[in-house]
Amino acid sequence: MSKSIGMIELNSIAKGIETCDYMVKAAQVDLIRSSTVCPGKYMVIIAGDTGDVTASMNEGKRQGGAYIVDTLQISNVHPQLIPAISMTTQVEQRGAIGVLEFYSVASAILAADRAAKAAQITLIEVRIGYAIGGKGFVTLTGDVGAVRAAVAAASEEAELLVNTTVIPRPSPKLFDSLL
Repeated sequence: MSKSIGMIELNSIAKGIETCDYMVKAAQVDLIRSSTVCPGKYMVIIAGDTGDVTASMNEGKRQGGAYIVDTLQISNVHPQLIPAISMTTQVEQRGAIGVLEFYSVASAILAADRAAKAAQITLIEVRIGYAIGGKGFVTLTGDVGAVRAAVAAASEEAELLVNTTVIPRPSPKLFDSLL
């Protein structure tokens, strides 16, 4: 079975907390994130085997009902995706920096998975919603060519893309601020 993630975003904090409880009780999933998201939304991100994530997501959709704003489920995720969402990535080698910015948290998560699968890069972080107006953004690093390829691949079919950039030789101070 492959590693999958699922995300449900709701427009009610109370309903979001309740929905999270139902989701983690519905199947053997790991709770990656359960938190408020600006402006006044609630997001639940789970991970596990595809069947368990599907069962948990189905229960989440049933419980969240009309309060659901957005959902996302990705099977066979890149191994770097969950640490990047959890903000636990260890960057071994610094290189160029790529940034992808989205109006949607789901779009940022999907783009990060695509970028990691497209080129030899390291996902630094997938920042989602909190204190950034509900947006999502992805930071990644690697050699310049790989970063450009990853950003291009992630941008190709991206929804709600705001902007992208590639910084070939970032300042060490900038790089430190991203870690």
